[in-house]
Amino acid sequence: MQKAIAFVTILELVSAVSSETRGAQTTCEYAVEASAFVQASPPQITLTWPQDRCLLPKGYTIYRKALDATAWGQGVSLPPSAQTYVDTNVVVGAAYEYQIVKSTSVYSGYGYVYAGIELPITEDRGKLLLVVDKNCATSLTNELWRLQEDLVGDGWNTIRIDVNRNDSVANVKSLIRAVYKTDPFAAKCVFLFGHVPVPYSGNIVPDGHAPDHQGAWPCDGYYGDMDGAWTDNSVNTTRATESRNHNVPGDGKFDQCTFPAPIRLMVGRVDLANMPGRLTYGGPPTFPSELELLRNYLEKDHKFRTKQFELPRRAIVGDYFGVRDGEAFAASGWRNFAAFFNATNISSLPQERTWLPTLSTNQYLWAYGCGAGTFTSIGGFGSADAYNDGTTTDLVQGDAKAVFTMLFGSWLGDWDSEDDMLRSVLATSSYGLTSAWSGRPHWFLHHMALGMPIGFSARLTQNNHEGGLYQNQLNNGAGQIHIALMGDPTLRMHVVGPPSNLELATNDARICLNWSPSQDTIIGYHVYASALQTGPYTRLTATPVATTNYSDIALSSHYMVRAVKLEVSASGSYFNLSQGAFLTAPTQPVIGPIVSASRDSASTDQKDFEDKVASSSTNTPPVRLRANVL
Repeated sequence: MQKAIAFVTILELVSAVSSETRGAQTTCEYAVEASAFVQASPPQITLTWPQDRCLLPKGYTIYRKALDATAWGQGVSLPPSAQTYVDTNVVVGAAYEYQIVKSTSVYSGYGYVYAGIELPITEDRGKLLLVVDKNCATSLTNELWRLQEDLVGDGWNTIRIDVNRNDSVANVKSLIRAVYKTDPFAAKCVFLFGHVPVPYSGNIVPDGHAPDHQGAWPCDGYYGDMDGAWTDNSVNTTRATESRNHNVPGDGKFDQCTFPAPIRLMVGRVDLANMPGRLTYGGPPTFPSELELLRNYLEKDHKFRTKQFELPRRAIVGDYFGVRDGEAFAASGWRNFAAFFNATNISSLPQERTWLPTLSTNQYLWAYGCGAGTFTSIGGFGSADAYNDGTTTDLVQGDAKAVFTMLFGSWLGDWDSEDDMLRSVLATSSYGLTSAWSGRPHWFLHHMALGMPIGFSARLTQNNHEGGLYQNQLNNGAGQIHIALMGDPTLRMHVVGPPSNLELATNDARICLNWSPSQDTIIGYHVYASALQTGPYTRLTATPVATTNYSDIALSSHYMVRAVKLEVSASGSYFNLSQGAFLTAPTQPVIGPIVSASRDSASTDQKDFEDKVASSSTNTPPVRLRANVL
């Protein structure tokens, strides 16, 4: 396949891991690499960023707003030499969002920080719809139960919906809306697992390859939109190379090129269908089966949540496109990673053929890479062919060692294709859990530095239309329907080691809980109880207990214990809860079987389905009499 756009070779022969080399990587100048340092007494937030090395700014302007505010506040102007801004009009326990705008004679640079001091714990994350492809549901029964328990243990009220992969997208959407309508305020997230039917929409070509790649693109945001009108009567285009991009009236693919209403629900997808891992076109498969790839993903997901592995809090950027008239795709990396880790913990890989080799042997929590692309490759990433390509099979076989990844290159953003490079991150053996096509448009993830899930950032990026609250010098593709998250949308960046070996005993009419301690330096534990294994759980402890035991006079059916840590990032501090450790009291009866929330052609009508969902808000995993975090 012809390459997207010729990439710009960075003419530097410098170390792959030295932060000193970043000055010649001009793309970073289109971002303000801002971080925050905080103190509680007196309350103070200090924003800081490195001095530009390529072009002297004319000045900086700092803006501040509350999280839910729809406009930035009055700006504060700073001189060209400024590298810090101190905000003393803050209180402990509150968060503030900052925009730092750098003005130069050629371009504007933008930085974003969501900063706060000792933000309170988040216990209730809302209602999550786990939509599972029936093709894998039976074979992955135990792994999916464990996922549901992990979700409950992170504060999600989880409702599972099983669907056929050949269902219509409208039917799947109706199941999601039925759950949403029972409690719109609480519904927050949709997790698509397996080859859940893929919506297509639009007449778009965000990678610039008209007419070969113009038409309908995958559109998972459709499942998160609860208010917009989606039509299928006006777009008529069949010029794209692949027929799945064709879009004609009445074909089940929608007309909309931008989201018709604000996306209400966070959406993420783990879909490893059509990933054979062919080394050559038409060659034999080399990857494990779809089922085994999905099983391995769930294993990685659980290990990350329970801190069975922890990658260094640092990031890497491989930019093989350059500035490109101000689009500066890699600014997505520089901008977000500074808010996560501070600019000094971002490493540049300007030399081609170093991105994949470096990630194959070194661990980073986050990685960004961009270059001329096809569905199955990115130029500059790997071997010494004409484009220095790194391929899907290279990335998987090298087991790229990052949990969160952003990639950009033509074609691969249209992810519902064989051996798609974007989805290959999820197929890696050890660590890869999320990926996003960031550059058209840019993604804004800075809220994750204070504990937000990555699905929050996906929804924010989908709702950030051109000229919106979050900007880059040029942000082509903003608000278009192709913006999607590959991976578990509930994942958070900072993981606290959970307690384990939770046990229960009785003593003089009191119940006594005991557990093994967290591996982290923590301030204590919160204990929770519930009449149902799937919650909701009520906290029993007013403040965290410092010991590894707890007693109470009331016997509950189910218990959960979570460690509490004061988490500190490059954007401030917040109280962070571990994954829950669970225990079911042995004297209680086993709860009844799962109530299916799926519907097919033989099922009852929509009203019956809604009643069914309302009467059974969660599915019930198997009972454990002694609960360890697996």
